[in-house]
Amino acid sequence: MSMAEEAPVAMDVRPDAVRLQWAGGVSELSAADLRAACRCGGCRAARLRGEPPTADSQIRLSSAAPVGQYAVQLIFADGHDRGIYPWALLRELSQP
Repeated sequence: MSMAEEAPVAMDVRPDAVRLQWAGGVSELSAADLRAACRCGGCRAARLRGEPPTADSQIRLSSAAPVGQYAVQLIFADGHDRGIYPWALLRELSQP
């Protein structure tokens, strides 16, 4: 599957969740789940130290920015903005 085929057809970023329209269906990921899955350097280092990042259930998204054609950068209301979320990761997180 090419990178373009992995990308969602549409994406709606709301304060509490991201809704993704894939070619084969729709998924919704909460802001708390997305923050817990952050793969930025700081969050990865915390996991390596045995301190997985905690995501307050009240965490909110403020915006999103495309990263090439392969990912999106999510910006959280608390200022956390270093996480890059590849489409493949978002698809994986969308699986039950």
